[in-house]
Amino acid sequence: MAERIEGDQRVTVGGDKGYDTRGLVGEMRERNVTPHVSQNTNRPGGSAIDGRTTRHAGYQVSQRKRKRIEEVFGWLKTVAMLRKTRHRGVFKVGWVFTFSAAAYNLVRMRNLLSAVPSA
Repeated sequence: MAERIEGDQRVTVGGDKGYDTRGLVGEMRERNVTPHVSQNTNRPGGSAIDGRTTRHAGYQVSQRKRKRIEEVFGWLKTVAMLRKTRHRGVFKVGWVFTFSAAAYNLVRMRNLLSAVPSA
């Protein structure tokens, strides 16, 4: 028996196409959780995410926010070369991750500032 999430409000959980399975989506719904996973329409049998989820504006917002988060990790893995770390140990890897995330924030701030029209 699945344990339900306590409270009156439904909660949501996001994920990529790999989590779009009938078993996982059904299990989440039993637990009072709305699955905001990307639809995998290329899979045989179609997506397990149906109109109950996709018709709400919150689903589209969730997908846009998830894309922005995925862009950060994509940048960290490619540009900051964190796909395979060169260091060992929690402290060193944590330091390199923090440094890389700060560099990403500086690049993003520069791009945001250049997009603002000058008065």
